[in-house]
Amino acid sequence: MRCIPRSVRASIAALAETFSLRVPVFLTVVAMSLSLPLSAAESNSAEELIAADPVLSSGKKIYAEQCLQCHGEQGIGTEDYYPDPLVGDGSIGELTEIIVDTMPEEDPDLCVGEDATAVAAYIHHAFYSEAAQIRNRPPRQSLQRLTGVQFRQSLADLYAHFAGLQNTRWETHRNEAGLKVSIYEGKGWKKENRKIERVDPVIDFDFGKEGPGEGVAWDEFHAHWEGGLRIEQTGRYELIVRSKTSFTMDFGHGGRQLIDNHVQSEGREEFRRTLLLTAGRVYPFKIDLNQRKRKGETPPATISLSWVPPGGVETIIPASAMMPGWNPPVLQMATTMPPDDSSYGFERGISVDTAWDSAVTEGAIELAEAMRDELWNEYLRRHKKDEGSRQDKLKNFLTDFVTVAHRGDESETEPQRIVGPAMDAFEDESDIIKSVVLMTLKSPRFLYPTLDQDRSVSQRAANRLALVLHDSLPSESWMLTQIEKGQLSNEAVIRRSAERMLDDARTRAKLKQMLYHWMELGPEDDLRKDDEKYPGFTPELIADLRESLDRFLDDTIWSETSDFRQLLAADWTYTNPRLTEFYGDAWKPAESDETWTRTVGDPRTHVGVLTHPLVMARLSYHSATSPIHRGVFLLRHVMGRTLRPPNEAFAPLSPDLHPDLTTRERVELQTSPESCQICHSRINPLGFSLEQFDAVGRFREQDMKKPVDASGSYLTRDDERIEFTGARGLAEVAIANPDTHRAFVTRMFQYFVKQPVASYGANRLDELTETFRQSDYNIQKLLIEIAVIAASDVLPESNDEKKPAKNQSTVGA
Repeated sequence: MRCIPRSVRASIAALAETFSLRVPVFLTVVAMSLSLPLSAAESNSAEELIAADPVLSSGKKIYAEQCLQCHGEQGIGTEDYYPDPLVGDGSIGELTEIIVDTMPEEDPDLCVGEDATAVAAYIHHAFYSEAAQIRNRPPRQSLQRLTGVQFRQSLADLYAHFAGLQNTRWETHRNEAGLKVSIYEGKGWKKENRKIERVDPVIDFDFGKEGPGEGVAWDEFHAHWEGGLRIEQTGRYELIVRSKTSFTMDFGHGGRQLIDNHVQSEGREEFRRTLLLTAGRVYPFKIDLNQRKRKGETPPATISLSWVPPGGVETIIPASAMMPGWNPPVLQMATTMPPDDSSYGFERGISVDTAWDSAVTEGAIELAEAMRDELWNEYLRRHKKDEGSRQDKLKNFLTDFVTVAHRGDESETEPQRIVGPAMDAFEDESDIIKSVVLMTLKSPRFLYPTLDQDRSVSQRAANRLALVLHDSLPSESWMLTQIEKGQLSNEAVIRRSAERMLDDARTRAKLKQMLYHWMELGPEDDLRKDDEKYPGFTPELIADLRESLDRFLDDTIWSETSDFRQLLAADWTYTNPRLTEFYGDAWKPAESDETWTRTVGDPRTHVGVLTHPLVMARLSYHSATSPIHRGVFLLRHVMGRTLRPPNEAFAPLSPDLHPDLTTRERVELQTSPESCQICHSRINPLGFSLEQFDAVGRFREQDMKKPVDASGSYLTRDDERIEFTGARGLAEVAIANPDTHRAFVTRMFQYFVKQPVASYGANRLDELTETFRQSDYNIQKLLIEIAVIAASDVLPESNDEKKPAKNQSTVGA
């Protein structure tokens, strides 16, 4: 600041004050919006290499003579001729073929043979390849606000912090399922009247005249169920209680009543409530059923508890989704956050518009009301023996809130800048709390979590760990203690903390959502098929397929080996009687069981997620398979390659136009033009390998009464064409190919960190992929390594010589 004129310094200080930021942090924000060009040294080095190589030097000359006018310097494109930049991941051989066939457009025969090879090599080295892109424009860590998911999780953890307990530790409840129930005889709830205590796997009872159990009369008793509802996917859930008997239901907090049927309404036996619930949370609830003798005939007591999860159908809530006994209260936030930008393949918090600002305000108000109605009273109860007036306690309560929400200690966050004015301006406690919460949560200090350059190293490392693994902020007592003691200042402690945070419901939910994102599956997918061609493919069957895939993912990821290769190659999945009946012998249970169990091993039918019917149905049309959709998925998501958008809108040829052709033959016919083959020579051979699975994922050997041709191939980045047949051959190629490993590591890193991996070092992806390989492709260890990299990036340079320069960020990569 000393070299800046005094008048400019005053303006900077004023702007910083406007955003409630200190000047150094404000200047960092400004710097993070500027793009740093390629340094002169780096540029000179690249030019020297080209000049020293005869092929590259020749290619550069040809490019200047024949390509420059259309594609511009460094292949960035020209407005008048070809506006798109020349970037991609095709091999030099692929580029050569394209140049020979199509360039220059006015005379494609002008550049052939050695000239085409030379210019392809130059383009690939100078600006086309991934390495060239990183060299020419090094990706930087961009300044981003909280995403919608991160906002919800952060508010939930702030609530949990002040509720005094966290309930996201998975290990505590690993083997617990169902609901705890206490049943009392007669009219009272006295302890001596309690006759039965047990854990019910589900709530689905018609007690009849046998009653709820020995020693309890059927016509007069009380049943009290208590537990938690485990949520693994954020979305809208419909809870349904059916009962002919008087009952009440509390949800989310002991005093938060969801359904009041204390006085049984004549003829009303069904009660529905729709709630927006957050993944990684366990929502406490309790149901009190009151069976009373009535004048005249007393009907037997009945009750059931079911739900409709996002994109699902109504089912009795299974034991696996419930945890017995008391669970801490959870914030039940109703605000819907607008969708975030996903143009880079992962959600980023970059846009700040009216819809987002309004949602943030609504969410802040919800938390303020919960702070006022629930948490403030709880705080007073826990601190009733403390010295000081009620006003002093309110000040301490709100000071703690600002400190945790703004991710720092009291000296760093300066909470009195918010708390003091609010307490001076208002007399009513409700107004004070609401004002402080709104000011705190709408501050850049909360909404932009990496605006923490003036925080301690330990605090910054904790901020990154919480954001990466939990989509949240540090709020648990053990983590806050580590921050206070400055313990998160070396990689070893950071790693131990990441390992502790791994076995957590929030981390588990985020990892599962990442895998669904990787497979391009969502709860709102329309998977319906032609009823005549695929009878029995009902919404109930689709719901079973979702459960089957969920169980397979959980079993694979959270096993001791956590082997990524099993995701692509396991010869089993999970089945139940309905799936066995629809999909046949290969879906029979390995052991006789009427519920969920593993299938028999069948390496032809079961090939990890690649042939799971949910994936196959998603990548198919209403009445036919889609090798193109399947091929694009495999190329982009599994192999990690890029594709340019098609030149024009694409509609599949109707089977009615060519009734004798198989799906493969129709696709080959439609994509045969040379202009299509540039992309479809890469797409089709992968998609065809899955043609032995129809539009609902059933194995087949014939299509249109002809043997299915499931032969396929893959062209690597090194111009090696690998031939294979069928899904099993595809899996073997994928799990052995470095492209697949790099693609998965990249997707994991981007999804969890929400920054490009190269922004943490030009060689970081290679290093991380090699670490992944050495761990035998252990997904859990990969996630820990990703979290450690993100958190260790804040450590002083002396702790990590490989870290890139910091705070050299741009908006975007």
